[in-house]
Amino acid sequence: MEVVELTHPLIEHKLAILRDKKTGTKEFRELVSELAMFLCYEAMSEAELEEVEIETPITSLKTKKLNEDKYAFVPILRAGMGMLEGITRVIPNAKIGHIGMYRNEKTFEPVNYYFKVPKGIENKEVIILDPMLATGGSAVDAIELLKEKGVTKIKFLSIIAAPEGIKRVQKEHPDVKIYCAHIDDHLNENKYIVPGLGDAGDRIFGTK
Repeated sequence: MEVVELTHPLIEHKLAILRDKKTGTKEFRELVSELAMFLCYEAMSEAELEEVEIETPITSLKTKKLNEDKYAFVPILRAGMGMLEGITRVIPNAKIGHIGMYRNEKTFEPVNYYFKVPKGIENKEVIILDPMLATGGSAVDAIELLKEKGVTKIKFLSIIAAPEGIKRVQKEHPDVKIYCAHIDDHLNENKYIVPGLGDAGDRIFGTK
């Protein structure tokens, strides 16, 4: 499955501010939300619309609308929560699930501690949210948890992605389409994305 990397002057501009270590918590949080909106627009470009009839102030009209109930967004805690506000601005009635994971600092592998998804998740297209696709461990685990629930349509949205993480997701789940604002160079010895933007969760929530 292909990887969609957004290319636009506004995206590049906002990423430059996001990466800057001098950018404060408030602005960082707002930028993550804005970039999530751009990613959502792109990820929904293939969405199917349903024909409805409405009344404008002038006349009746047959038009098309999105059935928001057919979609669920699942942020990977905690950093994925930073993307959720931007997503719900675009699709306010979409169902929301949560997957809780943290990184074992010795093995660099994800540890799962929470999983809660909407009823009937197997009948929805699910879009996973995580600002950073680094090793791909959290992404792969999240995808597997959703597939165990019967989900067959999954997309993954991240702001920054490393080639290593993309490769792992494509190898283990080739049916999952990845959307990102930028593909960075590599992972360092501590499995952080280079040049990256630091720890997204810490910067979103001001914990460091």
